[in-house]
Amino acid sequence: MRTAALPAESSIAHLFVGADLADAFAIALPAGAPQDTEALARAVFGDPAPWFRALLALRDAIVAPFGIKTSARLRRELGSDGAATHIDFFPILSREPGELIIGEDDRHLDFRASVLQRASASGEGRELVATTAVHCHNLFGRIYIFVISPFHRLVVRSSLSRAAARGWR
Repeated sequence: MRTAALPAESSIAHLFVGADLADAFAIALPAGAPQDTEALARAVFGDPAPWFRALLALRDAIVAPFGIKTSARLRRELGSDGAATHIDFFPILSREPGELIIGEDDRHLDFRASVLQRASASGEGRELVATTAVHCHNLFGRIYIFVISPFHRLVVRSSLSRAAARGWR
């Protein structure tokens, strides 16, 4: 797993300009990994590590008084088709060949994440690139991103590594 350049071929590439947070991480996919990008995205984000769930609970407790949507609120808003339209509490916004976009808009910031499957940088095999772009609307959003950015990077890197260790299931 490695830090990657922001992928110009991503459908969220237009969001990289002026983003308050934009990053990308890539990991090689083994020959037996699923071809379906949604299945890969679910392997990465669908079953977070227990330590991440604990961090998320802490985050929810801290931000709820400020009107930021909590993961519990987002899960409650899922409705009966939640599994088809969400990965955990993240709404699926777009499905395209080779790319899946999740995200959420709030009064403080807009968040988009891309899970992009492409030929590896070496030209041998495939890789998966997880990219995030965040645009803040106000000072509170910028403070929030400043505080969570190190945790965000740790979570994305860990989630990619964990999915690979589990064999992309």
